[in-house]
Amino acid sequence: MKSLRELFRIGYGPSSSHTMGPRRAAEKYLKRYPHARAFSVTLYGSLAATGKGHLTDAAIIETLGADRTTIVWRPEIVLPFHPNGMRFEVTDAAGGEVGEPTAWIVYSVGGGALVEEGQEQAPTPDVYELDSLADIKSWCEQRGMTYWEYVQEREGEAIWEYLEEVWQTMTAAVERGIEHEGVLPGELQLRRKAPDYYIRAMGYGANLQSRGLVFSYALAVSEENAGGGKIVTAPTCGASGVLPAVLYHIQKTRHFPLRRVLHALATAGIIGNVAKSRATISGAEAGCQAEVGVACAMAAGAANYIFGGSMATIEYAAEMGLEHHLGMTCDPVCGLVQIPCIERNAHAAARALDANVYATFADGIHRIPYDKTVEVMKQTGHDLPSLYRETSEGGLAAGYEH
Repeated sequence: MKSLRELFRIGYGPSSSHTMGPRRAAEKYLKRYPHARAFSVTLYGSLAATGKGHLTDAAIIETLGADRTTIVWRPEIVLPFHPNGMRFEVTDAAGGEVGEPTAWIVYSVGGGALVEEGQEQAPTPDVYELDSLADIKSWCEQRGMTYWEYVQEREGEAIWEYLEEVWQTMTAAVERGIEHEGVLPGELQLRRKAPDYYIRAMGYGANLQSRGLVFSYALAVSEENAGGGKIVTAPTCGASGVLPAVLYHIQKTRHFPLRRVLHALATAGIIGNVAKSRATISGAEAGCQAEVGVACAMAAGAANYIFGGSMATIEYAAEMGLEHHLGMTCDPVCGLVQIPCIERNAHAAARALDANVYATFADGIHRIPYDKTVEVMKQTGHDLPSLYRETSEGGLAAGYEH
C-alpha cells in the first residue's frame, strides 16, 4: 500500500477524481511541453459526463492556459482501464496535430491519484507491505501494537507532522463552513445549510444538539468542497465531510490531546488505504459506496480508537460503516457534488458514531470481517450499471428538474 500522504491529499474541491486528478495531470503535462502553442484535452466516460459540474474543464484550463486549451467531451466513450480517462496532446494554433507524437493518456482513479496508460499502478513506492486489515491486525497483536503504531513503523515519525497539517486543514474547513452563508456555484442554486444547522443545534438539549452539530460539521466541509474550497480527501473530495465532522465533534466535546487525534487519523488512514488498495475509492468505478461508504468506515474506526476501543472493536466499527453503504449508487444531480452528496456526508458521519457504539457493545465480536466487506464492495461496484457510477444518467440524477 502507498503512503497515507496519497490517501489524505490537501487540495481544492469539488472532486478528487474529477478536479484534483485532472489538475495534477495538466500540471504534469505542462512540465513536458511548457512552450506549446496549443493543447487539446479529450475527456472520456465519467469525466466527460459530469466534468462540467465537477469543474474538470476549469481545473485543466486554469493550469494549461485559457488562450491555448481546447476541451473535447466524449462521454459516450469509456476507455478500458478506467471510466475517468483523459488524452492530452499538443496541437498547433489552428488545432491540428504537430509533427512529433505528443499524446498522453492518463486516468484519474480516485483520491487525486493518477495512473498512466499501460501502467498497473501509480509509479510511487509501496510503504506498507501488508494490505489487508486482518494481516495488519495480526502483525500488531504479535508485537503488542495497534494500527497507528503500524503507521509509524512504516512511515516514520515524519508522518505526524503531515497528519497535523491534515488535521489543521480539516478543522479550518469545518470552521469556515459553519460561518459561510450563501449559494453554492452551479445551476442548482443550492443554498448552504451548515450555518443554519449549527445555530439550530445550539437550541436543543444535549442529545439532539450533539447529533445536530455533527450534521452541521459534515455539511460545513462538504459545502466548502462543493464551493471549491480547501479540504482533505478522506478518502475523496466528495466524501471529505465525514471524518472531519466526527473527529471535530469528539475533540470539541471531549478535549482529547492533539496526539490522540492524530493517532485516530492514522487509524482511519489504514482503514481507507486497505479499501483503496484492495478495491477502489472511486465513485466512477464503484459508486458512492466506494466514497461515502469508505469514509464512514474510516470515521467509525477512528471514533472507536479515540474512545479506547480494542483492535477488534475498531475493525468491527469500520466493517459496519462500509457494510451499511453497500450498493449505494453515485448519481450526482446535474453532475454537481451537491445533491445527494452533501446530505450523504452528514448521515454517514452520524452512522459512523452509531457504528462505534454498536461495535463497543458487541465487544468486537462479529462474523463478517472488514476485508470481506471490501471485496464485496468491489464486486458490487463492478456489477452496478455505468449509469449509477458518476455519470449522472441514472438514479436521483435522471430526469431531475430544479
